[in-house]
Amino acid sequence: MSDDVSLSPTETQRTRFRTDLLDWYASVKRDMPWRDTDDPYRIWVSEVMLQQTRVDQARPYFERFVEAFPTVEALAAAERDDVLRLWEGLGYYSRARYLHNAAQLIVEAFDGEVPATYDAIRELPGVGPYTAAAVLSIAYNKPHAVLDGNVIRVLSRVFAVDDNVKSAPVKRRLQAAADALIDPERPGTFNQAMMELGALICTPRSPSCANCPVEPVCQAAADGTPEDYPVTPKKKPTPHYDIAVGLVFDSDGRLLIQRRPDEGLLGGLWEFPGGKQEEGEDLPDTCRRELREELGIEVDVQDHFYTLSHAYSHFKITMHAFRCRILEGTPSSELDQPLQWISVDALDDYAFPRANRRLIEELERRQTEPSLFD
Repeated sequence: MSDDVSLSPTETQRTRFRTDLLDWYASVKRDMPWRDTDDPYRIWVSEVMLQQTRVDQARPYFERFVEAFPTVEALAAAERDDVLRLWEGLGYYSRARYLHNAAQLIVEAFDGEVPATYDAIRELPGVGPYTAAAVLSIAYNKPHAVLDGNVIRVLSRVFAVDDNVKSAPVKRRLQAAADALIDPERPGTFNQAMMELGALICTPRSPSCANCPVEPVCQAAADGTPEDYPVTPKKKPTPHYDIAVGLVFDSDGRLLIQRRPDEGLLGGLWEFPGGKQEEGEDLPDTCRRELREELGIEVDVQDHFYTLSHAYSHFKITMHAFRCRILEGTPSSELDQPLQWISVDALDDYAFPRANRRLIEELERRQTEPSLFD
């Protein structure tokens, strides 16, 4: 099938698809805290959290987040570090920064109300087509069809789309199909049903076609080839990096930490200074070089403290932490990368990447050792 061929369900397909899907959803839908509200703010927060995150992982974060920031005004008035601290461990931290920035814009430009039109809600930082469609359909009953990974998988199987679903032309075709199928009377329920179907039945591996409400109109099920879809490019090997970081103590036993730039991976979070090992470089030398380049200091790398491994979405790291003592210079950094000297006990008050949290736990465990601050 050419990637410019449209996916056009017949009226019979549309009617049966909607009826069977919504009947099924009414009987099996999972109980979730964001489904017990019609508050656009809470629905928006949940949809942002559910991007790239499983429901079971997002649930406790959502509950803590809306308890701390129960309204858009409360979120807008919060300190960014407090927002990131509550997000810690959920990953994709740009979502939290955009959510915070968008809350401030809602208060300033929209009188504290989450926008109810597509053009207006797309003005908010971090709100793309999926989030806009989800919030408008669920919170405001507007007929905008969502297209996330679950929905793409369902539609690629229903229509046996044998082209790369990550390409722009194919995504446009899938969006048009979703737009044609959505129930205009119950768009929010329909969208949630589609996502629930992908999560519970039309799974990436071993889909339960026998229990699928739309199996009668699914081409892949008829062909016995559901796992052939969706078609995606081959994944590249996951790169791995060795990282050396410095645990720099001052004479009072305080640790030096640095905040990452707002833009980029893990933006706005705090970390221990350091960076990637270069080819042919031993890890203590990596630590010395990185602290020289980042902070303008020369350090004595005293000993190895801890090693941990962590997998991010697109790469893996092994982090090697070394105790360090400043030999020369005063730490300084870029304006958007402030530094702090803090006690080990205060580390829990700052938002760190998850990999750093395991190192912090080891620091807390070993801080009674006489040699830790030497």
